[in-house]
This record gives sequence, structure tokens and C-alpha cells, in this order.
Amino acid sequence: MFKKSFDIGINYWPAKKAMYWWQHYDLAEVKQDFARLAAFRFHTVRIFLTWEDFQPHPDVISARALQNLVLTADCAEKSSLKLVPTFFCGHMSGVNWLPYWMVNMDANSSRRFPIFCQNSIQKGQVKNFYADQELMLAQVEQVSKVSRSLQGHPAIHSYDLGNEASNVTIPHNREQACHWLAAMVDAIKKYTDIPITLGMHAEDLEEDRHLWPQDAGKFCDYLCMHAYPFYLSWIKNPLDYRLVPFLSIITAWLGQKPVVMQEFGLPTLPSAPAADENQEKQKYQLFQEETAAQYEAQVLAALYAHQFPAALAWCYSDYAPSLWTLPPLDQNIHERYFGLFHYDGSPKKNLTAFKEVNWKKYTSGSKYDLGWLQNYSPDRYYDQPLDHLTAMFSLYQKSLPVGGIS
Repeated sequence: MFKKSFDIGINYWPAKKAMYWWQHYDLAEVKQDFARLAAFRFHTVRIFLTWEDFQPHPDVISARALQNLVLTADCAEKSSLKLVPTFFCGHMSGVNWLPYWMVNMDANSSRRFPIFCQNSIQKGQVKNFYADQELMLAQVEQVSKVSRSLQGHPAIHSYDLGNEASNVTIPHNREQACHWLAAMVDAIKKYTDIPITLGMHAEDLEEDRHLWPQDAGKFCDYLCMHAYPFYLSWIKNPLDYRLVPFLSIITAWLGQKPVVMQEFGLPTLPSAPAADENQEKQKYQLFQEETAAQYEAQVLAALYAHQFPAALAWCYSDYAPSLWTLPPLDQNIHERYFGLFHYDGSPKKNLTAFKEVNWKKYTSGSKYDLGWLQNYSPDRYYDQPLDHLTAMFSLYQKSLPVGGIS
């Protein structure tokens, strides 16, 4: 499933397109970007199939989007990269990107994340795609058409069933979640034996959102976790790299499958801040590139020391200023600057963290004791998930060698 003992990959949106990539597809841009990633020895590239672009109507899969997806896979193959296409995108960078038929436009409801639909932010309520049979059939249509289009393609590493889907909608119960998982996996397996995963995030461990790692592990070949310390209120230090392997450990313990850290990273300070980047509008701290380099090297070393198979950085590039007035970058300013490359293609200082010689210097080689898990039961974890998670993190910290891995 993985190329070597520890694979390093990256999440990809083009610098000049961001989430509007498939609307304005540029093959030359993809070729250039993938060649750059290969030159820096990345192996796996996770891409996202924005739902409205690939499925404008429930029974229509865009032929143009499918053609461009195949071209993207061809580019990956030529650059010796492996792709992880992510279905039903869905939630991305603080916005839910959805086709019109996934939204009840007549409903007014309070929601945490804005809905982007038909090229603008819309009011409305997201329909529950776990519960609605017609929506289930539409999703089966998407995974089937994509799997068939890419059937046998040597560049496909695995398929991801969604990016932080619990930020879009939540199944009513675990049975509903398992039914959805079974339907999606069965549809893909008709065309390929490519591994399947699911992009879960920290909030899936903080709350019972009815799709547990235990259930995902029954259907997926490997599991994924996303970890950003600065997003979590119970983490005191926004640079506490220990959170990243810890969440991976908990996911593996619950799901009993290999776990990939599918997203981690830090937004960095721009060389020339934009006029709208005032303190009132900026929600999250931006970090020096040197700080990000140390943090990311420590994360990689810790994941390697715990023998996790792979890690994917968030993300490829900062976004071009021409995108800053558009969702999600107009409101979520920190999302402009997560890249390992500047928007002009030049590397940031923290890119050096991904060179093996730099992150391995933090690795102690010690065997880590997981005995702190013995008093907990996966079956009872979701009785009080946040209480359990915070208590377990304290125990995990105490179990580490003095000084951690640095």
C-alpha cells in the first residue's frame, strides 16, 4: 500500500486556482506543479473532487471533469507520483462546497460553515446525504463513474471517501454511517481493488458524530487523521507537535487499521501582508517559516518513531492574491499561507523539514510505551469522548522519554 517504511506526501490545490481548479483547469500548470513536487521527493498527492464541478446534477457526472481527472493522473504517472482522489468535496478550508441539489435553499438554519453553491455563498440547509436514499444513489453514481474512468490507472494510490465530512452533515446514528460506508466501498470495489480510506479529523474524536473510527475500520483499508494543535481549545501550546502522533494513536487504537496523518501544517507569515490582514479579521496566528520548519520536522520524526506509514503536509502552495477576495480566502486569511511553496513557486524555509536528513535528526529511536491505553476501552470511548481524549493526552505526554523526541 505504501512505497517504503515512511512515505511523505502533500495535499494539492493549484496556487492560482485553489478550490476553483476544476472550473479553470490548466494542464500545463498541473504538469509544472507535479514536476516540482517530484523534484522535492514527495511521493503521494491528495487531490479533491469538488462536488458541484464533478456532479452538477444528481444523475450527471461531468465528462469534462472526468477527462481532466484522467489527465491529472497521467501527469502524476509521468512524475512518478501517486494520487489520492477525494470524493464529495465537500468541506474545505472553512466552507462547504456543494451542488444545488445537496442544499435545501428554502430552509433558514444556523450553521457553522458557509455554503458555497452556484458560484456564491448561499443561505440554506445541507441535506443529510447519509439518510436520503436519492442522495445515496447520487453518491454511488459519482464513485462508480470516477472509479471506472480511472480503472487500472497506475498512478492511483487509494481513494478517499471524503474530507472532514462531519463538518458538512452527520449521520443520525452509527447504523446509518455503516450503511453509507458499505454502499460507497461496494461501488468502488466493482471496478478496482485500490485501497479506500476516509479523511477524519480531530473533532471526530472530540465528539460522537456517529461515524466512529471503529466503523470506518470495518470498511476502509486504512484510516486517516487530520491534526492542527492551534485549532483545539484544550491544547495550551499551538506548536505542541505531540498532538499529531497522539491523535494518530487514538485513531489506530479505535479503528484497528493502519493510520496515515493526512493533514498537518502551519500557516506562515507573508513577506508583504495584504491590507485586509488586520487583527480583527485574522482568526489564527501566523508563524515564522523557521518556526514551521522545526514544528513540521518534529511532527515527521514523531510519526516515524511511532511507526506510522505516511504523512501528508497541508498543503502544496500559498494562494495567489487574485484569489484573496473569493471564498474561502476572503474571510479565512490564514488559509492563504499554509503552503510549503510561495504562490510564485519558490520554496519556503519550512520545506527543508521534509528532507529526511532534517526530520530524522529529531528521532530518538526509542520504543514508545502505549501502556497508558490499558485502562480505557474502545467500546466506551464515546461515552465521554472529549474527557477521555484530554485525559489520555496527559497520560501520553507523561509516557514519552524525557525531553520528548527533540
